[in-house]
Amino acid sequence: MTDAEVEAGLQLSLKYNVATACIKPYSIAQAKKVLDGSTVKICAVIGFPHGNSATKIKVIEAQEAVGEGAHEIDMVVNVGKVLGGDYEYVKTEISAVDFVVKQGGAILKVIFENDYLSDKEIINLCKICTELEVAFVKTSTGYGFVKDSASGMYSYKGATFPQLELMKENCGDKIQIKAAGGIRSLDDLIKVKALGVTRIGATATVAMLEEAIKRGIGEEEAEVKVKWNEGEAGGAAVY
Repeated sequence: MTDAEVEAGLQLSLKYNVATACIKPYSIAQAKKVLDGSTVKICAVIGFPHGNSATKIKVIEAQEAVGEGAHEIDMVVNVGKVLGGDYEYVKTEISAVDFVVKQGGAILKVIFENDYLSDKEIINLCKICTELEVAFVKTSTGYGFVKDSASGMYSYKGATFPQLELMKENCGDKIQIKAAGGIRSLDDLIKVKALGVTRIGATATVAMLEEAIKRGIGEEEAEVKVKWNEGEAGGAAVY
């Protein structure tokens, strides 16, 4: 992204008063200038988007980002180590990054990249993050495209209802969940909130929030009913 595109995103964050503006580390200084005095926090990504950096590099990235003013850090796990079953490595890495993030007064979100993972692997990561008491677990980066072995075509799902339910069931009560990727409408947002998701990452922010305004959803608590499709949970959500 160009600096002009980052600036536009930061201004959008201000306009809609979102929880955080999620940026690459080099843009922290720019974000501070725009967001200073607002309630919008700065979230920097590290080991992004593939999670392949060495642990010590992720630790340095996290330290630098927090030191420069990031309030939250989104870190991608080493997916290869997860797929290979080396959970000791995965746990040690998450712990090391979480330690320096907390030391700097910030919080950590651990990105799983669910498109690559089985249910068992997602459960194992939830258990590790619960044991370490990280602030958030997160579904995806938005870049986790999976190549089909037969057709050679790439596909991407992002946050799915079954996987979000799985994460909710296997994370401790103190661990929050962020759904990223695949949340493209206000109804999608309401549905994942009803599943227990507390944070949403979406490129369709403007469309969803403008639709919420049209439907009378604002700061006052309201009951909202949406249509649940086959295979999804059902019910009404109160906000």
